Amino acid sequence: MSFTDADLDAAINALSQPGRLSLAQELVSRTAPNLERVLGGALQEGGWFDTAHQAAVTDALGMQDPEQRLTAVRTLFAEETRLSMLVGVAVGFELARELGYTGDGSGSQTATDRKE
Repeated sequence: MSFTDADLDAAINALSQPGRLSLAQELVSRTAPNLERVLGGALQEGGWFDTAHQAAVTDALGMQDPEQRLTAVRTLFAEETRLSMLVGVAVGFELARELGYTGDGSGSQTATDRKE
């Protein structure tokens, strides 16, 4: 499935409407522990928190200058947040696909009905 930039812009605009995410937030709240496990597994499997990441954390915390240390730690948090959001979106896409979400709210297929 391919989407144009206009399709993506329209979808993002629709998502920004007040109340639009209420159902999604409620579903995520109910399934947070399982989603967290899947997200953590995806991040680990992708090598996102390997030894290079651990070295960056150690380097940031080991800086002598408090301002540099604070900047480095903030940068790490921001990078981890962005990365987690991107992987989380990918998990969300796969969850929707697994549930057979068609985009029209019908959810017409189940995982066992689908032939890959």
